[in-house]
Amino acid sequence: MSSSAAAHPAHENQLSFVRQYIFSLDHKVIGKQYLFLGMFMALAGGLLAYLLRWQLAWPESAVPGMSWIPEPTMFQGIIPPEFYNAIVTMHGTIMVFFVAMPILLGAFGNFLVPLMVGAPDMAFPRLNMMSFWTIFTAAMIMLASFFVPGGAASAGWTGYPPLSADAVYTGVNWGITLWILGLALEFASFLMGGINFLTTVVSMRAPGLKMMRLPLMVWMQIVAAVIFMLSVGPLIAGAVLLLLDRTVGTSFYAVQKGGDPLLWQHLFWFFGHPEVYVVLLPGIGAVLEVLPVFSRKPIFGYKAIVYSTIAAGFLSFIVWAHHMFVSGMDFDLVMPFSITTILISVPFTIILLAMIATLWKGAIRLATPMLFALGTLMVFIVGGLTGIFLGSASADIYLHDTYFVVAHFHYTLISAVFFGGFTAMYYWFPKMFGRLMNETWGKIHFALTLVCFNLVFIPLFKAGLGGEMRRLYNPFEYDFLKPHQGLHQFATIAAILLMIAQLPFLVNFFWSMFKGKVADRNPWQANTLEWAAPSPPPHGNFDTAPSVYHGPYVYSAPERKEDWQPQHQPH
Repeated sequence: MSSSAAAHPAHENQLSFVRQYIFSLDHKVIGKQYLFLGMFMALAGGLLAYLLRWQLAWPESAVPGMSWIPEPTMFQGIIPPEFYNAIVTMHGTIMVFFVAMPILLGAFGNFLVPLMVGAPDMAFPRLNMMSFWTIFTAAMIMLASFFVPGGAASAGWTGYPPLSADAVYTGVNWGITLWILGLALEFASFLMGGINFLTTVVSMRAPGLKMMRLPLMVWMQIVAAVIFMLSVGPLIAGAVLLLLDRTVGTSFYAVQKGGDPLLWQHLFWFFGHPEVYVVLLPGIGAVLEVLPVFSRKPIFGYKAIVYSTIAAGFLSFIVWAHHMFVSGMDFDLVMPFSITTILISVPFTIILLAMIATLWKGAIRLATPMLFALGTLMVFIVGGLTGIFLGSASADIYLHDTYFVVAHFHYTLISAVFFGGFTAMYYWFPKMFGRLMNETWGKIHFALTLVCFNLVFIPLFKAGLGGEMRRLYNPFEYDFLKPHQGLHQFATIAAILLMIAQLPFLVNFFWSMFKGKVADRNPWQANTLEWAAPSPPPHGNFDTAPSVYHGPYVYSAPERKEDWQPQHQPH
């Protein structure tokens, strides 16, 4: 170890509490900051989901526990229509941009990438600190938008003009302006993070750690970073144009002034569909790390997974217009975008088959991380199969903007964000906090979450097939949708149970941080580099600088599951 590296712990002890834990330059502390921010925003997004589901199930009744909301009037629920639109908008915005990205990329990307490549820290620690406080500011702006004149943004989480662009439609609504500002800051934050991830992986890998020896979680993080960095530029430009329309009276999107609202749709979805894979890939990466460890087998098809991930990243840039099949786009473009949309299922099918092959004849141990990994696999298969229907123009024209899309989207994103996120939390918790989470409560949490999640969203597939459009304030004003009220009531009760099911996790998480069983350096007997560091890792990460002599997934499969021993040491 170099003298500078040896001095890190002493230097860390000289720092004040504020410098060490708040304005920290340590990638591990910053990763935890991202994690706690994402968990806090998940509570806010969950509250909005609760209000949203209650309005859909019982649109003319009071919401329990929400006495501060006015009493309902005839044909209008206790949630005013404008506030309902704000709930829909902010729930989607918060969950995608301020829960999924901070947890999967910000938290686990920051914490794991340097450890997994054998680096003492990120390449640019100050830029790393700035990236967190930038997204923290963005999150506070988003929450503050509920309290400004006109309330929070209410144009949908996609921000479609003219609802978002022209004061003729929006009136005095600072919420949409703050929504644009918050997203701009969030994008800036993850551009900083992407630069850091790529530079760290390319220039700070341990000796012997070739690119084709990188853990798959690292591959997923850097491909996600590249996708984000290449796709977000057009949307930032589009957001500037939208802000100009709102503030200085330009007419880029305003139809009555000669603008084109479809321009925004093109710019948004050119970013929006790759964004799905930005949050999807790290969740899949967590599953790919867990499966070989708890199967005691090498990962099947390592190179095929890497090349499929790169191919999926490339294809994600040429599928965006399948979101616009009903927009009046040129019919000659429909078939090419249908083909590319269905084609993108091929690399993910290869990844899924590699996961299943890794499980085949493995010495499987159903610890909590493994249960959530298997749950991710199951839920993602449903999301992927239903996505094929939406990629076909003939089916999408009927299903577009129905609750079928809502169910599909949640099965696709929640598989990675929700189940993949919990896979990562249970698996790397010992490395992050030096203690083990309670296995019994973890398994109870998994069982309740899996059952309740499916009970929420399976009924919505049926509602969508029945023609129910999303974002209707009171769908049961329409006679043909009245039979669907029972579906929404069932889904709402299941959603409330799903939220309650997260209480065991929260108690387990925070109790285990302080009272859990002390974890050793490698409690799962894994072979990736982060497990060669102490638990939790000190400033500088490693006792001695690691060197790598083989790939990360070299395991033996013992006859007895309890005889788990790694075949090689990771350094």
